[in-house]
Amino acid sequence: MFSPLTETTFRLAVLPMAASLMLLEYGLARLAHHDESHDLRETAASLGVALGHVLLRGVESALLAVPFLFLYEHRLFEFSSASPLAMLALFFAADFLYYWQHRASHVIRWMWATHAVHHSPTRINFTAAVRLGWTGAISGQFLFFLPLAWFGFHPAAIVAVLSLNLFYQFFLHTELAPRLGPLEWVLNTPAHHRVHHASNDTCLDRNFGGILIVFDRMFGTFAEAPRNEPLRYGLRGRSPSVNPLRIAFGEWAAILRDLGRAASLRAALSIAFGPVTRRPAGRKPEAGAAEPCRQAPNPLPLGERQTQPAQTDGDTA
Repeated sequence: MFSPLTETTFRLAVLPMAASLMLLEYGLARLAHHDESHDLRETAASLGVALGHVLLRGVESALLAVPFLFLYEHRLFEFSSASPLAMLALFFAADFLYYWQHRASHVIRWMWATHAVHHSPTRINFTAAVRLGWTGAISGQFLFFLPLAWFGFHPAAIVAVLSLNLFYQFFLHTELAPRLGPLEWVLNTPAHHRVHHASNDTCLDRNFGGILIVFDRMFGTFAEAPRNEPLRYGLRGRSPSVNPLRIAFGEWAAILRDLGRAASLRAALSIAFGPVTRRPAGRKPEAGAAEPCRQAPNPLPLGERQTQPAQTDGDTA
């Protein structure tokens, strides 16, 4: 029987393992003198955002259970969760839909307002993996996966497959993992996902895959890391923050400020649902106006963060 708490239960169950791996990664980074891989204030902020996400996820899951169960009650077909072939089909279908949901989250500003939270860390490590937005249901991320229930996959099976996808992606958020050879043609790997988080010009809006990287290769969004420059991480449009509330709602606040300046309903819809880089039509941004935050070069190369910390906005967690 489908329980709206299934996903939240899974996340709570893996928390001890995730915390252990975070500590192990930090210790290995220190032993390797890779001190710039972690910033304690940023780590604390990520954990604060993660705590808020876990607390809100139970309520969100209960609300989202309604449309999934409704569509499953009116399903077109019947796929048994005990069938290996059906579950394999669900795995590929979910990863395919995740690719498009993830890609849309980088293009549509309303969706980016939630996803920008995950791209806000200026360092890639396991703590960045748990910095997830609080407003996924408001952004409509779940809409991409509703067809799975309508086609006949049980909501519990959908939750299980998507949880597996999220679990796998936790391990992608590290700079300590080696290259994986031929597996990198098929699987999303830490090397591929570092490119996705990077803000170098050649890395923007690339490598959207969840577990598989094949859809990026098929649809032209795959990229390797640039050879002659270090990867840089962070957002354009505002200084990095260590305040979980500002991290979670910063882009929503920017949208509301821009909506307040909209001259018409059409302009307001364009601001909220247009491309991330869109400005209100017909004018340049006013002094002090918020521009949509995108992945953007951190002002400091990775090797310099040790001696010259990234600028913050002065907030504390």
